[in-house]
Amino acid sequence: MARLNVNPTRMELRRLKDRLKTAERGHKLLKDKSDEMIRQFLVLVKENKKLREEIEGEIADALKSFSLASGEPLNVAQAIALPTLTAQITVGTKNVMGVDVPYMQTKRVGNIELPYALGAAPAELDDAILKLTSLADKLLHLAEVEKTCNMLSDEIEKNRRRVNALEYVMIPQLQETIKFIVMKLDENERASIVRLMKIKT
Repeated sequence: MARLNVNPTRMELRRLKDRLKTAERGHKLLKDKSDEMIRQFLVLVKENKKLREEIEGEIADALKSFSLASGEPLNVAQAIALPTLTAQITVGTKNVMGVDVPYMQTKRVGNIELPYALGAAPAELDDAILKLTSLADKLLHLAEVEKTCNMLSDEIEKNRRRVNALEYVMIPQLQETIKFIVMKLDENERASIVRLMKIKT
């Protein structure tokens, strides 16, 4: 490992020892942060998988009901042209291990879920609309969890690069340089002792 280009003095040795101590402490902290981020990432990935499977099944059911309703002579587009429910979405951020991830909260405005008279449309359309309405909150939560997973994975990758740079480049470089300075100072000390002994004789 290449050492740093520094003057082999006691002051430089002390400065490098302080830097090494700081680098080792930083490495430990980053390693701990990385471990905790990976743990939280795995929890979120499991939640994401569970949510996705659940939502995909419910969407398939809703679309099946919707396609059955489309076979009726009623014009489905006309029946659902005027929505009776609207959703207000509050978007913000929350901090997960130093990463600002999205946070969404929904609030429904309106109380009638079906935008048409019950006798005016087939029961399959009622079923499809009710299923899709209940899915809206889950879809937003899934989007939030997926984005959080993406952002955490990017941050884990950056953190891993920092940990590796400290572990395999900076810390060995500092150790090598400290070893070189100690050897040089010992050599200078031995040379001065030999010089003193020669002068004495």
